[in-house]
Amino acid sequence: MDLHPWVWYLTIGILVAVLIVDIFVIGRRPHEPSMKEASLAIAFYVGLAVLFGIGVWIFTGGQFAGEFFAGWITEYSLSVDNLFVFIIIMTRFNVPRQFQQTALLIGIVLALVMRGIFIALGAAAINNFAWVFYIFGAFLLFTGIQFARQGEMGDEDYKENALIRWAKTHLPATDKFNGVKLTVVENGKRLVTPMLIVMIALGSTDLVFALDSIPAIYGLTNEPYLVFTANVFALMGLRQLYFLLGGLLNRLVYLTYGLAAILVFIGVKLILHALHENNLPFINGGEHLEGVPDIGIVVSLSVIIGALAITTIASLVHTRKVQRKEAADAANGTTSVDAQTDKNDNAPTRPTP
Repeated sequence: MDLHPWVWYLTIGILVAVLIVDIFVIGRRPHEPSMKEASLAIAFYVGLAVLFGIGVWIFTGGQFAGEFFAGWITEYSLSVDNLFVFIIIMTRFNVPRQFQQTALLIGIVLALVMRGIFIALGAAAINNFAWVFYIFGAFLLFTGIQFARQGEMGDEDYKENALIRWAKTHLPATDKFNGVKLTVVENGKRLVTPMLIVMIALGSTDLVFALDSIPAIYGLTNEPYLVFTANVFALMGLRQLYFLLGGLLNRLVYLTYGLAAILVFIGVKLILHALHENNLPFINGGEHLEGVPDIGIVVSLSVIIGALAITTIASLVHTRKVQRKEAADAANGTTSVDAQTDKNDNAPTRPTP
């Protein structure tokens, strides 16, 4: 994908301009968005991504357009799992609802900067060391298996990372929110507010998720431009999705298994690609394995969409069955404790990140 530098500059400029407008609007009026507002914002960002993908198709062809759409859908679906952790963070720090949108926005901007660094490092590694695909593939296989094996994560299971613990113990802080301000002066002393700690938690947590998402998208495309834009578009609608989905996240009980299947599939794809491009001397004498299949983008896109569709439909069907059973139990006089116990015994679980 041969791009002139001005294409990069123009793309980054437009995306940054959209973010700046969003920050300016949100910064002046912190609030909890309505369902209509969140729906319109998500429709706008999804529409932008689709238009961008069509533009890629027109100017560079179907191959690169397919790679963008596969990468964007994968990153967006992984971002949905991020929301589960975001909800826990907001609950743990008791962030007022009207300030949550601002906290999410700043956290996502920080995540964009950090992911940009990961993208650059990943591109440099791929360009100089073909064997890095083996590492990416093995990492995604391991992560996918962990996604499928680990149990449900609740508020009591959330573990603060080292950066959050350091901030809470070393920064002079107040336990009171002061709007969306990061610091406040009390008794002549400058203190950080809980909002700053929340933003650190969101940004650092998303960085951890980037360890999964960046190798995953490099398994779908080797083009840094497509990797960057797919990540930006996926994160752009994340905070609106947070308010729109809300309780729906708890209904997508099988989503984890769909994500696990996608990560395992991409891990296998990366390893097969690494074998096809092999130059390690202890594998086939350093020669390429020409007979190894190289999975195309059409197959990849079909697997990704299929896995998400199947797990979403299965989740909604399961949730409806549980709700009907709870209604029947209530009609028969079953206690709420018994009903909740039965629900927990039958519900699939979500992974610990």
